Amino acid sequence: MADTSTTTLAIEELNPRSLKYLTNYLQGLVKGRLWLQVLVGMLLGITIGILMGPTVGWFDPGTATIISDWLAFPGKLFLALIQMIVIPLVFASIIRGLAATEDIDQLKKLGLRVVVYFIVTTVLAIIIGLTVASIIQPGKYIDAQPLQSSMNVIPVTGNENAPVQINFYELPQKFIGLLPANPLSSMVESNMLQVVIFAMVFGVALVMMVPAQAKPLLDLLGSLQEVCMTVVRWAMLLAPLAVFGLLAQLTTKLGLDALLGLAIYVLTVLLGLFILFLIYLLIIYVSTKKNPIEFIIAVRDVLLLAFSTSSSAAVMPLSIKTAEEKLKVRPSISQFVIPLGATINMNGTALYQGVAVIFLAQIFGIEIGIGGLTLVVLTSVGASIGAPATPGVGIVVLSMVLGTVGVPAAGIALIMGVDRILDMSRTAINVSGDLVAAKLMDKWVGAKASFDDEIIVQEMHESIRQETGEDVLTPEQLSE
Repeated sequence: MADTSTTTLAIEELNPRSLKYLTNYLQGLVKGRLWLQVLVGMLLGITIGILMGPTVGWFDPGTATIISDWLAFPGKLFLALIQMIVIPLVFASIIRGLAATEDIDQLKKLGLRVVVYFIVTTVLAIIIGLTVASIIQPGKYIDAQPLQSSMNVIPVTGNENAPVQINFYELPQKFIGLLPANPLSSMVESNMLQVVIFAMVFGVALVMMVPAQAKPLLDLLGSLQEVCMTVVRWAMLLAPLAVFGLLAQLTTKLGLDALLGLAIYVLTVLLGLFILFLIYLLIIYVSTKKNPIEFIIAVRDVLLLAFSTSSSAAVMPLSIKTAEEKLKVRPSISQFVIPLGATINMNGTALYQGVAVIFLAQIFGIEIGIGGLTLVVLTSVGASIGAPATPGVGIVVLSMVLGTVGVPAAGIALIMGVDRILDMSRTAINVSGDLVAAKLMDKWVGAKASFDDEIIVQEMHESIRQETGEDVLTPEQLSE
């Protein structure tokens, strides 16, 4: 019994500063209409790409390639900066989110329920993507031969691309393999699922320590969060230029005709994402009995920023702030669910994978039966949960999924030209899914303190931090 009381005392005395207080710059981007700048960059990029590409041909192909590569430099720098900081940011945020949890009992209930919810909604998203793509059949509206030739896609013959088979006897070992034998190696290899599991184990162990022992590590992780958000701020300066340059490069290489040929595929993905968003609104209505329009108005700023940045991790502080101040989610819930959701709740990405698999299978004339579709669902769930919350990760994940049903991974080259638009759209859906999950868990998981009580305590702690300059408050500081 002594251990239990000590654990309860420790977790109640851990008071790390919320990530939502690192939103000043992000709110400035919202007020500055970053999303509008990004849209202008998209249009200008496509226009310049058309003029330089094979459609108009202002320059010869060699010169156009050189110019477009230089135009894409800010975009590649933007992607590199976000990818560089996403793992330390998510790692620190999950651990500090665990420390912000009100009590051990709530943590147990919340952890189990939110993981189950994420898995169920991810499966649902994939099924929606597969269904919509099977009905519309976007691959039937495109002549694959010119695209394959222009992108140097070589058709696969024989058993070279045979579907991957699942050996159920190996599943226990695969589950054990989710625990990282070397956490640093998992971080280097960007194995996000292992990183998340390590962060959760690390965080639970940390909150069960004596507060005086846990404080230095929590302070360090708080500083790490601030460093990461500083890098995010630098990256955001490049966002409009990044979108402009990347789209200019891709349009230069493909030409307008190829992009128009992929229009049905783009519309199919967007339709699937819209259906998924409607399901989110239905969940909000059923769980809260409130008008879904109010939810849209409350979250529009963070969704626009997510659309602009293509990174759910980069907008985590604003997501937490939105959940607490506009959706009235308890801080103990939002500070755990949002960082975790930014990493493993990739429903928009999962839906996109379902559509892309069907689309490419139709182009290559590959029939996918019920067994193949089941494999796609299982593989997509695992791949989406373990995907980093960075721009362009959907393409990387897709390459893993395609192999399960024998679709040539080289087919990814056919859809690269439109991935920037789809990446921004699915990121917005990913973030909306995190916010819905936070609101649902707030209703689903009980707590000792109400929303108002938690907010009062949080504001009191923040005023103490302003006076003391401390990040994690000790019991002695709170009693003064």
